[in-house]
Amino acid sequence: MPLNLFHDRDGLPRIILTEPKGSSAEVLLYGGQIVSWKNHRKEELLFMSSKANWKQHKAIRGGISACFARFGDLGSLEQHGFARNRMWSLDRDPSPLPPPLDNHSSVDLILKSTKVDLKTPHSFEFRLRISLSADKLILIPRVRNTDNKAFSFSFALRNYLSGSDISEVRIEGLETLDYFDNLMKRSRFTEQADALTFDGEIDRVYLHSPNKIAIIDHEKKRTFVLQKKGMPDAVVWNPWAKKAKANPDLGDDDYKIMICVSSAAIETPLFLKPSEEWMGYQELSTVSSSYCSGQLDPRKVLYGFH
Repeated sequence: MPLNLFHDRDGLPRIILTEPKGSSAEVLLYGGQIVSWKNHRKEELLFMSSKANWKQHKAIRGGISACFARFGDLGSLEQHGFARNRMWSLDRDPSPLPPPLDNHSSVDLILKSTKVDLKTPHSFEFRLRISLSADKLILIPRVRNTDNKAFSFSFALRNYLSGSDISEVRIEGLETLDYFDNLMKRSRFTEQADALTFDGEIDRVYLHSPNKIAIIDHEKKRTFVLQKKGMPDAVVWNPWAKKAKANPDLGDDDYKIMICVSSAAIETPLFLKPSEEWMGYQELSTVSSSYCSGQLDPRKVLYGFH
């Protein structure tokens, strides 16, 4: 499948993935960040901030990025890890992963620790495969411990999905789960609602979440299905109006059209002995849904959809 590497007008090297039915994805080597995912109708499925800063070497608000890594309790590291603020390379040896399927367009990226990076307390290799098909976007992150001692770390794939109106979005699959509320000093609660809806700021880490989560956009009659392995937690975030206005790289009204749901391993850090490797998996897909006509069966989306 076609894979094109070029530099845009801001000098950022990026990779364009395409597939025969017309879907596409754009990946920046800086941060290993996915900044666009379009379906065969050329509809953008990812949110990007209207005030995104493309010209400075800094993680761009939106798309999909890997939050790696906060080692232990080292508070000197960037809030969402340093991988988002490093230049990645093409991985010429993605073994032991199998070759991509014939109907997939893929790219393999790698980020290695360096001795000059004093913020990296351990030696590692972080590999990321990004694979595009007609109706799916798959990310396979892998972290190998190349140090001579064990270490633990937290991890997340931060997904900014495009929505029509956040007040018309509901998330199913998180009901009855315990969660940490970051707006309440990480106090622990249990989700009581049948589905998560939005009417104000939210910043929660849902613990031991299912492998499938449905993000239902009633207005667009579209459901994102998020499937994950190796990342037991899920993070849901929306800054709402006040914090959106205070955020320099977020438009005042951007919060209305963004759905930020992350696959994560936060409560229990991932632990690697020397030479050990961890591998995760995330698959995003979309299905048509109609809240008004009742065509969507949430049980089918969450447990039986293929």
